[in-house]
Amino acid sequence: MRRALTYATTVAALVTLAAGCDTGGSEQAAAPSAPATAPSSAGPAPTASPSPGTSTSPSPKPTAAPKPQKLKTGVKGARVVTLQQRLTDLGYWNGKADGTFGGQTQQAVYALQKAAGLNRDGVVGPKTQKALDQGVRPKAKSTSGRVIEINLKRQLLMLVDNGTISHVFNTSTGSMEHYEQNGATFLADTPSGKFRVSRQIDGWRHAPLGLLWRPKYFNGGIAVHGANSVPPYPASHGCARVSIAAMNWLWSNDKIPIDTRVWVY
Repeated sequence: MRRALTYATTVAALVTLAAGCDTGGSEQAAAPSAPATAPSSAGPAPTASPSPGTSTSPSPKPTAAPKPQKLKTGVKGARVVTLQQRLTDLGYWNGKADGTFGGQTQQAVYALQKAAGLNRDGVVGPKTQKALDQGVRPKAKSTSGRVIEINLKRQLLMLVDNGTISHVFNTSTGSMEHYEQNGATFLADTPSGKFRVSRQIDGWRHAPLGLLWRPKYFNGGIAVHGANSVPPYPASHGCARVSIAAMNWLWSNDKIPIDTRVWVY
């Protein structure tokens, strides 16, 4: 619960709905040695002389195959297209497969790494590639209807229909740090519970604690909203941040209409 440390319990209960992002409301062994042989009684065998023009230098060792290049922000090409298509097939939203590893692809890689329990660096190295190859996906808790599930431990936002996850997004929720506002101290948490989207703003909301892009409010001043910064760790005042591009897609496809259920756990 978002609570003012300087308020009484009753007042804190009243503040819960107002607290949040919008408190204003509206990552050669050596070869074995040849076995020794007993000396021959006939004496040593004569040493063959090399034929003229024959090289006596040892054969060059085979060159090891180069390791595949890690995929990260800025890389372009067919391997990136393959990555983007695989992410989409697994449900990790990353926009159009355009062959450029940009911010949207990085957000999807964050989400995959979170689901797989890997280091969240946004880079596709051997471990992340293994997760891709194995088809790692998170699991839903709801079983019926459209539900927006926000997993606080994994920092994932998921669109779930009748128990099946259709899309997974990187999200950043409450930092669990204290902050000051209007002379009072609050905790930047995202309360667990079951809620419904109750209101929305189709544009920028200049809230007292920062800018919210096209917010969908589900618990007082707490909303799912677009943000310019969506790190792979909790960093908000309580809202569930997604990328600007992701929020635009959610609006354009009417994925979170008013009255949509939101489960936070």
